Amino acid sequence: MEPLDPEISYRALQTRDPRFDGRLFVGVTSTGIYCRPICPARTPKRENCRFFSGSAAAQAAGFRACLRCRPEIAPELPGWRGTSNTVSRALALIGDGFLDHEDGTVETLAMRVGMGARQLRRLFDQHLGVTPVAVAQSRRLLFAKQLLHDTTLSMTDVALAGGFGSVRRFNHAFRSLYHRAPGELRRATTTASSHLPATAPVVLQIPYQPPYDWDSMLQYLRARTIEGLEVVEDNGYRRSVLHEELTGTITIEHRPDRHSLMATIDFPSVRALQTIVSRIRHQFDVAADVEAITAHLSQDATLAPLIAARPGLRAPGCWDGFELAIRAVLGQQVTVTAARRLGGTLVELWGEPFPYTEDKRLRRTFPTARCLATADLGRLGMPAARRATITALAQAATSQPQLFMPGGSVEERLTRLQTIPGIGAWTAHYIALRAFREPDAFPAGDLGLLRSAKHLIGEQTKTSHLLQRAEAWRPWRAYAAQYLWTAGQ
Repeated sequence: MEPLDPEISYRALQTRDPRFDGRLFVGVTSTGIYCRPICPARTPKRENCRFFSGSAAAQAAGFRACLRCRPEIAPELPGWRGTSNTVSRALALIGDGFLDHEDGTVETLAMRVGMGARQLRRLFDQHLGVTPVAVAQSRRLLFAKQLLHDTTLSMTDVALAGGFGSVRRFNHAFRSLYHRAPGELRRATTTASSHLPATAPVVLQIPYQPPYDWDSMLQYLRARTIEGLEVVEDNGYRRSVLHEELTGTITIEHRPDRHSLMATIDFPSVRALQTIVSRIRHQFDVAADVEAITAHLSQDATLAPLIAARPGLRAPGCWDGFELAIRAVLGQQVTVTAARRLGGTLVELWGEPFPYTEDKRLRRTFPTARCLATADLGRLGMPAARRATITALAQAATSQPQLFMPGGSVEERLTRLQTIPGIGAWTAHYIALRAFREPDAFPAGDLGLLRSAKHLIGEQTKTSHLLQRAEAWRPWRAYAAQYLWTAGQ
C-alpha cells in the first residue's frame, strides 16, 4: 500500500478540502480519534496526525470514529480504487455480507474471486493496509454506528442489521473500538432522532462525492420504468423488492444539500439492511470516482464537451443482476419503449403479488429465475428465439446461483454468459456494465453507441472502429459509453 503524502494530506485537513472526503482519513494520536478531512473540529498539530486511505485501516490502527464528522457516512472513495479488480470484487462480496455468514471465511471468499487465501490477504494489505476480516468488522461497526445515530431501531435490531450474531458480540466489539457502550451513543443522539416513531421504515443517508447528475439518473430510470414494479417521480424512485423470499419497498430521493441520497427502506428483516444498502449504492453508482473519471475522459476532445455539459454523470447499475439480464434480453432488437412494455407484461404474469403497500402502484415483484425457468412464455408476444433465451438464462441462474454475483475475472464472466444461447457479446458487455459494475465494460455493438459515435466523432459505424477509438478511454469505457448514450438521447 503506497503511503499517502503527509504534507498534501495535512494541507487538505487544514483547508477542509471536500475533494479529499472519502479518500483520506486522519487519525489523531493525542485523542485516539480518526476524522474526515472536512471535520469541523479544530485542526490538530501536524505531529499528532496519521493519514489513512480507508476507515478500516484507521480502525485497525486503534483509532475510533469521530462523533462530529461521522466517518461512517463519508463517500467510499479509497485512493486504491481501480488498481485491483480482485480487491473490488472481494469488497463487493464483503459489502453484501459474505463474511457475516457462518460459512463465510477468507478461504471461501478467496475461492469466489479466483485465488488463494494467502494471495488475497496480500492484495488487501497492499491496497488497503488491512485484512479482509478487518474490513468486514469495520463495515459492521460503522453501519451499526450509523443506525444508532439515524434510526430508533432496538439494540438487538442494530446488532443483527450490522451483521453481528448476537447483542453480546456487538456490545463487545463496539466497546473495544469506541470505549463506550452502544447505548451511551444512542442516548447522546436521542434528541436528534426522537421524532421518528419506532415502527417507521428505516431512513438512511447514502453519501456520494459531488457532483451528481441526478436528472440524468432519473431520466434513465423513467425511460425504463416497469409498471407495477417501480415508480419514478419528480425527485425520487420507488420500487418493490424481493430478497430471500421476503418483500418490501425502497424509496430513493436526492438531497443535494447533504451530497447524499436518502433511502427509505421498508423491509421486514433488519438482517437484510446492509445488503439492501449495498444494492442501492450499486444501482445509483454513488461510489463513482467522478474526479478521476472526468480527468481521464476529458483528455478526449470529443468527450470533453459532453463531460462539461453533464458534470457528475453516473453509469446506472441495477437492483438485481438477473433482473437486469432479463431486461437486456427483452430489449434486444426493439426500442426502449417496447422493452418496457414487455417488462410490464412479464411482471404482471409471473411476478409475485405484493401483499401490502401504501403505494398501490407497486403491485408485484420481479419474477424469480426459478419461476421463469419453467414458465410458458408464449403469452409474452415476442419471437420464439428470444423467449428461448429468457428460459435458458433463467435456467442458468437457477443452476448457478452465483452467476450474477461478484467473483472471477470479467473475462471469465463474459465467457460464461456467452455460453448461454442467445447471449452475444453486446448483451454480455451490457450486463457487465450494469450488473457486474465493471467500469471498463463497453458494449461496442450497441446501435445507440454507434449512432452517437458517427454523429459526434464522425467515424464509420463499424464496431471495430469504435473499439479502436475506445482504447484511449480505458479503464473508464463504461462511463464513456454513458456519455455517448446520454448525448444521443
